[in-house]
Amino acid sequence: MSKPKCEDQVALNLWYTIAPIAELEEPGAQQTILLEQQIAYARNAAGEVVVWAHEGVPGGVPEQNTLPVQERYGYVWTTLGSPNSDIFPIPEYAEADRRNIHAATFGVNVSAPRLVENFLDMGHFPFVHTDILGAEPHTEVKEYFVEVSEERDEIIASNCKFWQPMAAAASSGGADVDYIYRVPHPFCSVLYKSSPLDESRKDVIAIFIQPFNQEQVRVHMLLSLLDDANNDTDIRLFQQTIFGQDKPILENQYPKRLPLDPRAETPIRADKSAIAYRRWLSGKGITYGVIPPAA
Repeated sequence: MSKPKCEDQVALNLWYTIAPIAELEEPGAQQTILLEQQIAYARNAAGEVVVWAHEGVPGGVPEQNTLPVQERYGYVWTTLGSPNSDIFPIPEYAEADRRNIHAATFGVNVSAPRLVENFLDMGHFPFVHTDILGAEPHTEVKEYFVEVSEERDEIIASNCKFWQPMAAAASSGGADVDYIYRVPHPFCSVLYKSSPLDESRKDVIAIFIQPFNQEQVRVHMLLSLLDDANNDTDIRLFQQTIFGQDKPILENQYPKRLPLDPRAETPIRADKSAIAYRRWLSGKGITYGVIPPAA
């Protein structure tokens, strides 16, 4: 591979989702972009997933000079660098009674950090997802807790509560919904929310973002649900409706890259997790998809 176009070594050394494993059932090499690098992926004659970088023409499946590959949570993961840690755990995925579903892959003209920040924001529910995830006059974001764990290298926002008219495809009416947000990767987030079928457990929604470049991404959405009533098509349609409402908001944000200077955008209480996220990115030295603080 030639010199990477991405100059952010921290971003280069991360694991990224590039495709659902189910897509590899299609014959031949498929192409995509990661951090401005053209890459291809396919199964070789032995049935193994192979990912490789190329410049314009992917060619046949190579035997050498391939990128690292892992299959995890129903997706193909790869990296352009040398990660110093494994892909973050989502233990719920292995629970036998869960429905693990690839909800969709969306292209969005926005930076990866902007998308993560939007995913963390409960304040927009009544105004963007009206009569689904929120509704007036239930607009207050109640006090919640944010922890930045150095040991686990992630952000946790807990005790998040919000009234929702229809929190999930399996919901039968409005309810106060408990949320926990995790940010275990600069460009990924995992949401745990009350299950309408089991008060003691939570549904899981995860977004794995694949940056094409600093202002264009693909986001792969994983669902790990306690839902034995709805079919996969209806579950996907519900989540696609939600994301379809977010997409134009995201694409009209300015600037598209996330400012890390705490003075750049006025914070409010509801932004507590976003403030922690920006500081976390800054502390990691992330420069890809962000506007670094002024020196």
